[in-house]
Amino acid sequence: MTSAVALLRTRPETVVEDYGRLMRLVKYDQALRRDQDLILKLNLSWTKYFPACSSQPWQVDGVLTTLLEDGFDRARIFPVENKTVVTDPVAGCRNNKWAPVLARHGLPFIPLPDVEWVVYPFKSPLLKLNDIFPEGIQIPKMYIGKNVCQLPSVKTHGHTTTTGAVKNAFGGLLKEVRHYAHEFIHEVMVDLMYMQRELHGALFAVMDGTVMGDGAGPRTMVPRVGNLLLASADSVAIDAIAAKIMGFDPLAIPYLRMCQERGLGVADPRKIELVGDTDAAAINMGFTTSRSLVIWGDQLIRRGPLRPLKRLLLHSPLVVWAPFASNVYHDWLWYPTVGRARIRAFAETPWGRLFERY
Repeated sequence: MTSAVALLRTRPETVVEDYGRLMRLVKYDQALRRDQDLILKLNLSWTKYFPACSSQPWQVDGVLTTLLEDGFDRARIFPVENKTVVTDPVAGCRNNKWAPVLARHGLPFIPLPDVEWVVYPFKSPLLKLNDIFPEGIQIPKMYIGKNVCQLPSVKTHGHTTTTGAVKNAFGGLLKEVRHYAHEFIHEVMVDLMYMQRELHGALFAVMDGTVMGDGAGPRTMVPRVGNLLLASADSVAIDAIAAKIMGFDPLAIPYLRMCQERGLGVADPRKIELVGDTDAAAINMGFTTSRSLVIWGDQLIRRGPLRPLKRLLLHSPLVVWAPFASNVYHDWLWYPTVGRARIRAFAETPWGRLFERY
């Protein structure tokens, strides 16, 4: 089994056009047909803007420009994002500057909490989600039968080591209580690939590595300029190449290895076909994954010494403490201090200046 991943070096002056070159290099329109509805699954890891944390405005711009130039019907393109217990998709759309991009292309933003959700009886051999949600797995009804294009960024994650196209499905296919799945996160990543294979005619992913996130992802990261774009119809393969570029062994990351073992994609870089600036796959950014205070606390409760208190702390009315604590740490303590300094440094880069122009 082989899969193709396109890589391109880019710069702020050409990034929108480069997204078109990238997608066409890997023949994206052979995966995503023009006569089928397309969900554009954005990535919001924080309501606030932080470099590399969420889909970049030029990423959304480049993908939409390409789709519309190539004859896709804007009436069949559905840009969506979901909420978590600590994120607001409408405010996130505004803060991450997706709103003006979508407006310029004549497209609405669709917050998934506002659409109809239904219990879907999956036939695939799911590893954990049926046990986590014994009452049934609810998904957005609009997802059924539509193709999906994921828009992740290159970054680390305290639960999954790295995050990308596979993890981006987590935010669309599960309701805001999806944090229940953190205890078995790698098995759930496998489940997401099974679910997508059953629901969608085709998957595609366009990943932004113009600015990458190192350290305690997916929020409290150190932004690193990467000047790189990736695209693939294989979510596992694109995540594997991104992981390799970050400095990780893809086959040592459980969700990638398990997906390959089950035929859900290719995680072995030696078996992945590269197109475009293929030498970029040899980059090693030397990233390390660390855990933010919030993820560290979550893991103490779900898998550590506080596990006997898990039901009380996370599955009872007392659970309101968790999003409150997360917001206090992320939004009131970290963002105005450490985060603000990192954003100021980013603002001095060419990508920071491009963000300001959006």
